[in-house]
Amino acid sequence: MRRQSLKELHYITPIENVSLILKYGILSHVRARQIEHLSVAMGRVQDRRDHVRVLGNRWLHEYANLYFCARNPMMYKRKDSHEDLCILPVRAEIVDLPGVVISDRNAASAEVSFAPAADGLSIVNYRLVFADSWHQSSFQAQREHKQTKCAEVLVPDLVHPGFVLGAYASGTTGYALLRYKCPSLSVTVNPQLFFQKGRK
Repeated sequence: MRRQSLKELHYITPIENVSLILKYGILSHVRARQIEHLSVAMGRVQDRRDHVRVLGNRWLHEYANLYFCARNPMMYKRKDSHEDLCILPVRAEIVDLPGVVISDRNAASAEVSFAPAADGLSIVNYRLVFADSWHQSSFQAQREHKQTKCAEVLVPDLVHPGFVLGAYASGTTGYALLRYKCPSLSVTVNPQLFFQKGRK
């Protein structure tokens, strides 16, 4: 992936958390423990992430993690809860900050590679990350594609609220809830990102 190809990054979160995010930012797992919030994370995945060091330096849970594309296996597993979720687009300039790290796939994968941003974008397979589907002819190829779809941008400690561009909702229910809870936030309905194509 080239830097000029990167338009925005994505963060998946329950709508209930958005007002907190606009106040405190998108927090690392470690920092988020200090604030009462809802989580979309899966316990067994978080257990794996708890033991990952990034570039031999900080622990993975000390980074706030963003996706290149929220239409990924993580969102697919949560698609039935789409009305309660939103996607926060984050300014691409976040990759230019010191200490930001790129992972070429889900950062908890055994085969993951890390690289400092923004030069590290070169390890990300743009075609696979932004593909509409990850279905492949073999189990191994599909597994590889699913992991790659979840490539991440890892930001030390937190993403400042000023980097949040707005929110995507899956339909009118999420849109109305976001507008009610965060009236100053720009909200766009984009059902495709939530695997809800055709919904209104």
